[in-house]
Amino acid sequence: MDQSRRNFLKSSSAAVAGLLTPFTAVTANPDLLKMPAGAGFQLLVMATNWGFNGTATAFCEKAKQDGYDGVEVLWPADRQQQEAILTAAKKQGLKIAFLCRGDEPDWKQQLETFRTVTAGAAANTILQPLYINCHSGRDFFEEEQNQSFIDVAAGLEKQTGVKMYHETHRSRMLFAAHITKKFINKNPSLKLTLDISHWCNVHESMLEDQAGAVAAALEHTAHFHARIGHPEGPQINDPRAPEWEATIKQHFAWWDKIAERKRRNGEVMTVLTEFGPPTYMPAQPYTQQPVVDQWAVNLYMMKMLRQRYQ
Repeated sequence: MDQSRRNFLKSSSAAVAGLLTPFTAVTANPDLLKMPAGAGFQLLVMATNWGFNGTATAFCEKAKQDGYDGVEVLWPADRQQQEAILTAAKKQGLKIAFLCRGDEPDWKQQLETFRTVTAGAAANTILQPLYINCHSGRDFFEEEQNQSFIDVAAGLEKQTGVKMYHETHRSRMLFAAHITKKFINKNPSLKLTLDISHWCNVHESMLEDQAGAVAAALEHTAHFHARIGHPEGPQINDPRAPEWEATIKQHFAWWDKIAERKRRNGEVMTVLTEFGPPTYMPAQPYTQQPVVDQWAVNLYMMKMLRQRYQ
């Protein structure tokens, strides 16, 4: 490699390193924090193993070491993997929650898978889940077909006492703000996992023109995913970068509404830091190397959440 190329790469690396200096887009919300919280209020921040390369034991050890309260993971199909994540979480004193879903294109087949996996996660005898996050139905199923997933989840919650939340996820039943509002109107007790980053992408906006639907969703949110979306994608490249300040503040303004209600009612507020790996995270061409460290970004989000709400 010639000297000029070495100098170019050296200067480029230095420039990139400078850009990665953390930028705090939000600080503590003094108005929110000075409001007396009900006796039962508690903030629990959950870690995802999505993108983590390691065993269940290593993941839970790292989550505990880095200050997470619990983990939210996909309910494994394999029994040994189920026991591994449950045992590892229990050993570390971590709360656990599961993502459950079916992926079949036929709604009846998917409903049966959904029924099986949710029941299995709820009934495990090692560690009771704090909640089950449901990827319910599909965006192309008929309304009545998707309603069946809500009915199955409601029945299981009544039977087991495990809380069942339905995620506002692209390609799923609650893929869009206006569709979610219809299901809320039909199901007043519906509880959401709000991942509003998806809606920013689906509606190609920051939802300025859907205030009513967003307000209804915030009121029905039991749990949320702290990923920052934008009109052209479900995940910004780095929440520490100053160019995303307005987008980040908008997400926290939405989450503030949830926190205000949770504090007022003395409820537990669970949050998952869910910045994902490539290809959710932008990657370099050819090498497919992620542009930032996923775990570090999620830790940054966890610290912002604690600073603002705890």
